[in-house]
Amino acid sequence: MSHTSRRPNLSAGLLMFRRRGESGEPEFLLAHPGGPFWAKREDGAWTIPKGGVEAGEEILATALREFKEETGISPSGPYISLGSIRQRAGKVVHAWAWEGDADPASIVSNTMTTEWPRGSGRQITFPEVDRCAWFTTVSARGKINAAQGELLTRLEAVLDSRSRS
Repeated sequence: MSHTSRRPNLSAGLLMFRRRGESGEPEFLLAHPGGPFWAKREDGAWTIPKGGVEAGEEILATALREFKEETGISPSGPYISLGSIRQRAGKVVHAWAWEGDADPASIVSNTMTTEWPRGSGRQITFPEVDRCAWFTTVSARGKINAAQGELLTRLEAVLDSRSRS
């Protein structure tokens, strides 16, 4: 797709979760970005599968498309709106959660091409997501992009309120 038709600084994604054990504690599927820039970065580098919103595209449709492109998994609702957050660089990310399960080893991501090193004129192609993994709440908070940690908090609040009703 042409990146010229993207809405600048607007992104949408999905946070997949599952509940484990008798306590029903949530675990979150997070994605690690591919490519040389992210290769040695861990803490704060992981993200929900997400991507840019195309002009005229519904924001939830973007989230569904990007999740499928970056993981190979077809998401299925119901979807829980988590609202939006603003990342440090100014990008606004709209997110929804959904309950599902998957083997992280089976993840297949689309690829992207970029100039690397920057300014070299050399193009390289790599998976947009190089791996995914399940994380408990505590471990997810250490791995996820700092601003996206708020999405975990919002989902936990929804799940807590449902378990009490």
